[in-house]
Amino acid sequence: MNIDEAISAHAKWKMKLASYISKPDQSLQASVVGANNLCDLGKWLHGDGMKYSRLPEYSKLVADHTQFHQIAAEIIRKADSGHKVTDEIALGAKSKFASASSAIVLSLMAMRSKM
Repeated sequence: MNIDEAISAHAKWKMKLASYISKPDQSLQASVVGANNLCDLGKWLHGDGMKYSRLPEYSKLVADHTQFHQIAAEIIRKADSGHKVTDEIALGAKSKFASASSAIVLSLMAMRSKM
């Protein structure tokens, strides 16, 4: 996986979550989503991407990615428990989720400049 593919995979996952919160159907499990090593980016970070682990940008990306998954898992837990989770609140530009997501993209771009 290259950086552009990682950014694309991350964007696709965000769309999957947006679709889920509009109609929680139990297809996503908070315990699985909360894991930072099961999505495509996580598999790369804990696999082939480890060759970049000496870069400070790698450590930041791993931390940002972990935070993103923790926030996404919390959104799923809320949606599954019947709380109204709207796009504006959960995925809106000023949400924790949006901030965590932006941090991942910025970290990926910073890594690309060092690769």
